[in-house]
Amino acid sequence: MQRWRGLVIIGAMAAVTLWLAASGQLALYIHPRYNLFTVLMAIIAVVLVVGALVGRRHHDDEDAPPPPRRSRAIALTAAAIAGVFTIGMVVVPPATLSTATAEQRAINASAASDAEAFEAATTADAEQVARFTVREWATILRQTSDLSFFADKPVTELVGFVTPDTSDPDNVFYVSRFTVTCCAVDAQPLGVPVYLPGWSDEFAVDDWVSIDGEFGSNPSSDSDQPVVILPAEVTPIELPREPYLF
Repeated sequence: MQRWRGLVIIGAMAAVTLWLAASGQLALYIHPRYNLFTVLMAIIAVVLVVGALVGRRHHDDEDAPPPPRRSRAIALTAAAIAGVFTIGMVVVPPATLSTATAEQRAINASAASDAEAFEAATTADAEQVARFTVREWATILRQTSDLSFFADKPVTELVGFVTPDTSDPDNVFYVSRFTVTCCAVDAQPLGVPVYLPGWSDEFAVDDWVSIDGEFGSNPSSDSDQPVVILPAEVTPIELPREPYLF
């Protein structure tokens, strides 16, 4: 009986994986580059499980001696944990990582000190600058706080979720995104500071926004950020189809 219990659990987890892929939500858990591999493995798992269950021999369990009580207890515990996990994946709606995770992992702790990327940003034309995401701007801000660098580089439709600046949460927030290398477990938060006094009257933490504006010296005397976005417009938006940066 134990072997069939395990097969059912494996099949259920594979089925949930296929459901996430079909509903377009698998990217909330893994990097898109692994989607095809993961889906193929899940399909193989389902096929093998179905084949094993269909080809089951009645005498397998009848002839086998009953397992020790401790082994049965361990098997049941493992099955229960796996079952709860599998059911939870279906019952609890998949959700993106949020400010709570960003604060635990420290915003911009992984922002690259990338001289090559900085040089590319220095020579970028207006069209390229307009496509900069939170990742590019966070990298640039790690490299320089020289306002002359930002003189001809406006912020255009910068998308992210709202995360308070811990040093001045009343006046400054980060427009934040997570970067994912492999899966959500290794996701790292990046953010670009925005100066908007009283922002919490208009937006809630974790709201998704699109920002237009320009960089300037931070008017806040409490914030640790020397350079911030001085927004011309902050527009609330829906959760993007791909909330993470890959």
